Amino acid sequence: MSEHVDVAVVGAGPGGSTTAFRLARAGARVLLVDRARFPRDKPCGGGLTTRATRLQPIDVSPVVEDAVDRIDLRLRYGRVVRHRVDAPLALMTQRRRLDAHLAQAAAAAGADFRDGVRVRDIEMSPSGGVLSLEGGDRIAADVVIGADGANGISGRALGLGADRSFGVALEGNAPMTPEREAWHRSRATLEMGTVPGGYAWVFPKGDHINLGVGGWQAEGPRLRDHLEVLCRAHGVDPSELSEVRGHRLPLRRAWSGVARGRAAVVGDAAGLIDPLSGDGMFEAFLSSELVSEAVLDLLSGRAEGLEPYGRRLQLSLAGHAATAWAARAALERIPSATWHVLRSRWAARFLAHRLATRPPEVEVPLIGGVERAARRALGPAAA
Repeated sequence: MSEHVDVAVVGAGPGGSTTAFRLARAGARVLLVDRARFPRDKPCGGGLTTRATRLQPIDVSPVVEDAVDRIDLRLRYGRVVRHRVDAPLALMTQRRRLDAHLAQAAAAAGADFRDGVRVRDIEMSPSGGVLSLEGGDRIAADVVIGADGANGISGRALGLGADRSFGVALEGNAPMTPEREAWHRSRATLEMGTVPGGYAWVFPKGDHINLGVGGWQAEGPRLRDHLEVLCRAHGVDPSELSEVRGHRLPLRRAWSGVARGRAAVVGDAAGLIDPLSGDGMFEAFLSSELVSEAVLDLLSGRAEGLEPYGRRLQLSLAGHAATAWAARAALERIPSATWHVLRSRWAARFLAHRLATRPPEVEVPLIGGVERAARRALGPAAA
């Protein structure tokens, strides 16, 4: 074997790059590999909530294009409630800029970052893994972390993160005209009750607005129609849209199956999308932190495998995910009543708290039953 590293991280998205950064900074020999050439774009709303930025070990201010402190919640393109908060709810960026920034930070911390390199296969054994790269090179690693998203090779090759369902989303960008600047700057708009299993959004960026729709996987054939309705509701001719692209949203079904022995998956590869918001940034950064600590314990001999990472992930996110599924069920089944609740100042404070606060690592009694009940109420699409 020509090369050997302590940790190989497959995928240089937010979860992968911050994992590589944390481990390299701690002294591990880290390979960070991605099949795309950077900078490259990724379909994503590009919002970093306050809780996500607080978990982020790398300063992202150089790639922030707006700070959102106003949010409009509208029901079926009709009734609207507007909330304004004292501190930003989210920072807006573009994945092309953010991902390149994080990967560069990982490289500066000591990780060997190789972009434009495709991993063909991963073979695991009790002592570690071997990555087979396009072109024939093989690299041995004591630990392998899969971070290459919903469609990557790592989850399949490692046999991890497979127990998930999917949502779908479609988005595009429209130029930030003076009129749009006056209305959309620092304002996020969420259109509720518009797409089964999801919602529509308008997010401000530096020189454009991002318009998108997302919902159950079965809505895929209708997403372009949903996007056109959203555009016209906000005075955008659909022909103005550029960089229109779709993507899948992986939704975890069970907390088991994210780690085994010397391998683990993080972020979208683990199905860690919030079932209410469709956001995965916070979950990517949280899983990065937890898996990095588990890897360092393994490399130092304090642990025999990465299974403790899966347990801590469940303790951190099970209650959070269950309440998100319950809220999704309420929005789908009783949208008018739920929208009236969202009008209250209490709801605004709760939303701000949820977007700013990391869930504690606690065992929540009966929380699995809450999630299962919410999924049943939503029907087969949420199964």
